[in-house]
Amino acid sequence: MKTTQENIFASKTLSYFLQLSETMNYTQAAQILGITQPALTQQIKKLEKTMGTPLFYSVGKKLRLTDAGLIMLKTTREIYDLLNDANDQIQQTTSSTTGQINLGILASIETKVFEDFALELYKDNPDLEINFHMLTRKEIWESLENNRIDLAIMYLPDESIKNWKPYSSKKIISDDLLFIHHNPSLAKKKRVRLKDVNDRPWVMYPQDYYLNQTLHEAFKNQMVDWPKVAARYTMPEQILKFAINSHTNTALPNSFMLNIDLKKLTDDDIWVTELEPKVKFDLNFVYRNKKNEIPRIERFLEKFDEFLAEKDYLTRLGK
Repeated sequence: MKTTQENIFASKTLSYFLQLSETMNYTQAAQILGITQPALTQQIKKLEKTMGTPLFYSVGKKLRLTDAGLIMLKTTREIYDLLNDANDQIQQTTSSTTGQINLGILASIETKVFEDFALELYKDNPDLEINFHMLTRKEIWESLENNRIDLAIMYLPDESIKNWKPYSSKKIISDDLLFIHHNPSLAKKKRVRLKDVNDRPWVMYPQDYYLNQTLHEAFKNQMVDWPKVAARYTMPEQILKFAINSHTNTALPNSFMLNIDLKKLTDDDIWVTELEPKVKFDLNFVYRNKKNEIPRIERFLEKFDEFLAEKDYLTRLGK
């Protein structure tokens, strides 16, 4: 007969429980896990039977954790932390030139510099496999927590993250948003205040994207009404194309606009102006504490510093 401990740890029980705790939706959790909803429901019921108490309850259509469920969630995360720490300690004994490095990159970030670096790194390290994963913010943090990615490449500060204790960061560059518009009265201004940017609708990133929320916070801080939104796209190229062809406004990272022919835009009566005050943010590597002590991760970060020392990040973004 299986012990209580064996029942709890069997058949990915904890990963099922953790995924449901994160989504609070059986259908969504089952899709992420790649199983059917009845199969997930059955696994959770088995876990609750083993624990001798419900771990979830419903309020209308919303799922909630019971007190026992909250204790289970805290314990499960501690178990995963221990396993991740053990894995990292084991990986610290491995080679710096073999194995895999999984990068989780925020979907709205231009990847050109990282692609060029991966190609350069491969020339001297053909046995080191670099995997690129384009992710949302939520997916990045889930992947970091579950040790599915080694390094996240993302924007900071990120107010949605409440517990920074398990993580470290390393800044790549500082960036800011530039205002793209069709207003000739603002064309000669070096900087434009947010109260003057609502002359027409905007095209923006999706609501849950970092740059959308950062811009939203800037409008709120300046006590300016949020503009009417005409469309939302995930990629800056899509946003700029829509803004140009629909005569709507937008704001895009300075680093992205380095690749754009500003003279051609001006000739078409489209202007690019700084915002006042600037909407600033940093591009960073983010990783679990001590992850940078794993030889291949340490080497990756060192080689990336050398790569940028030869030619800086913004210059490498240029055409």
